Amino acid sequence: MPTCTNCHNKWSWKQTFKKMMTMKSEMICPYCGEKQYQSKKSRTIAPFLNVIILLPLLIKLMFDVSKVLTLSLIPILGVCIMLLYPFVVRLTSKNEFPFDR
Repeated sequence: MPTCTNCHNKWSWKQTFKKMMTMKSEMICPYCGEKQYQSKKSRTIAPFLNVIILLPLLIKLMFDVSKVLTLSLIPILGVCIMLLYPFVVRLTSKNEFPFDR
């Protein structure tokens, strides 16, 4: 779980998930009110996690798996990635992506 770099309080899963669903690049710490940003390393991991959602398509190519099973695995993996993503988030007090607003 992410930890605020200012007050060193650990955010809960629910707090992290709610902050991630906003369109803003900064996240306000619920404990001290300081702006926090997702670290560069944390943001580079996200696309790789999203590729996991496409694994059923790769499995379909390699093995004889039904289309129903393949298509049902995609949303299941999507939900799993969304549930696990707050555990991957790391915070920093500086915006490491200056082009973000």
